[in-house]
Amino acid sequence: MGEKMLENGQKISLEYTVFLEDGTQIDTNKGSSPLVFVLGAHQVFPALEEALLGLNIGDAKEVALTPEQAYGPVMKEAFREVSLETIPSQFRQPGAVLAIQDPAGGVYPIRVHQIKGEKAVLDFNHPLAGRGLRFEVKVIAAD
Repeated sequence: MGEKMLENGQKISLEYTVFLEDGTQIDTNKGSSPLVFVLGAHQVFPALEEALLGLNIGDAKEVALTPEQAYGPVMKEAFREVSLETIPSQFRQPGAVLAIQDPAGGVYPIRVHQIKGEKAVLDFNHPLAGRGLRFEVKVIAAD
């Protein structure tokens, strides 16, 4: 029986490594549990899902995502000015990252962009906004 091509609705197990445009590795699950998700359910980047359609189990592929296909462009409106005293003193410098709990219970990183007198400019953009990402993926299993 021939290999079945991947299609939407299948549960996929994926091995991946993620790189920035400059080749810096930022994430991998090699040597640990595979990433398991339903293809087409938008649990991962849609552009990554599209690249997996039609692959077979055991196939490896390199997928480059533009910033728009990944975490989106850097948005000016995601910068916000707050009173400096609302920020814990150890975080009152540019580049410091505050971890804020979001309503869903996840932790969201907010970067201190600039200190201007009694104000701090916070950057609510995702840390990888504006970056292209390159995925090296391998399909481990599908059902």
